[in-house]
Order: sequence, then C-alpha cells, then structure tokens
Amino acid sequence: MRIAVLGTGVVGRTIAARAAELGHQVTIGTRDVTATRDRGGDHADWAARHPVVGLATLAGAAADAELVVNATSGAASLAALTAAGEANLAGKVLLDIANPLDHAAGFPPTLSVLNTDSLGEQIQRAFPQLKVVKALNTTAADLMADPRQLADGDHTVFVSGDDADAKRTVTGLLTSFGHTDVVDLGDITTARGTEMLLPLWLRLYGTLGTGIFNVKVVR
Repeated sequence: MRIAVLGTGVVGRTIAARAAELGHQVTIGTRDVTATRDRGGDHADWAARHPVVGLATLAGAAADAELVVNATSGAASLAALTAAGEANLAGKVLLDIANPLDHAAGFPPTLSVLNTDSLGEQIQRAFPQLKVVKALNTTAADLMADPRQLADGDHTVFVSGDDADAKRTVTGLLTSFGHTDVVDLGDITTARGTEMLLPLWLRLYGTLGTGIFNVKVVR
C-alpha cells in the first residue's frame, strides 16, 4: 500500500519506519523538503537508516497515497492537511494520530478541544470527503509501531470513524503492526473519549517515568 505520513517528528518517523519495514511504499510529507533534508541531528541519522522512505511536500506525499497518516502536532493538523490539499485527500483514508494538546501553560499540556468536540471531528468536518479514522493516539510512538514489546501486545487500542471500510483498513494496518486488541468505539464522535484519555496518559507518564505502558480493556 502507498502510505503518506504527514509529520517529521518522532511519531511520524516511527510509523513510517514500521510501515516501510512491512513492505509498504512510504513517503513522509513535510512543509519544506530542503529544510527537512538539511536538518541534521537525529533526523539525519534516522533518514540514513531508512533510505527506502521517501520525502516530499505535504501535497506531493498525499497526492500519490492510498492511505494518509496525520502525525502532525494537533495544533497544526488542520493547516497541514489544508497544505496537503483537499483534492489530494478526497476519498482517502486518514489515520489520525494527533491530539489537540495546548502547551501554552507548560507541562502537562491541556486539551484545546474536549467534551463536545474533538480534533478528529474537526478534521472530518473540514474535509468531508476524507475518511477519518482516529487511532493510536492513546499510546507512545514506540508502542504504536511495536506493541509486542509490552505484554506481547496484550493491551488495547481504539478506532473511531464514520466509514466502516476505512476502519477495517486501519484495523488491518494496526494488526500488522502487532496489535492484538483493537476496539471499534463507533463513529468519529467517539474520538472525544480517546483524546480525553491524554490527561491521564500524561500523568501516568510523569509517575512511571516511561511511555512504555498502555491500558487493557478486560471483558
């Protein structure tokens, strides 16, 4: 599958590497290709280790993709998707990993949208022809891509979205990553619940001193 990963941060790079490892054709989308290539540091090291992952503009990456991953900062997600281009996104599945975190008051961040709305819903409203599926936003990047490093993958991730086929596509990708318990919460409004798990996740992270933990729905 041709996958565009929008976002060059840790989440984007981790998802891109795992998808490429599984044989998908992966391109990372960035606002400025030259600046990203010249960034140096850990990004340069990562790029050298993953030469099969392409790099393109947000629009260029999205145009050729069958599935798009939103791994941008939640505050920048709508602008990034606008830059990717509505025509390039129309009819495609979007795996939305972003969370609407507000860092203005320092750590831990608060949520900029909650209770009666979610970032997932905002994206779906802004791009009605896009098939938005919220998932993976309740775990750290390492566990998103390699869940079996914790309890052999025996922990829970969630999917939310209006399109059943799109959720099946995303669930298939998550299963290929190693996730063994994927719970379909329902339509995109259920993304409110998973996004509002972030305050708890952040406090657990502060208490445990590691992001290698997750919840398990026992039933």
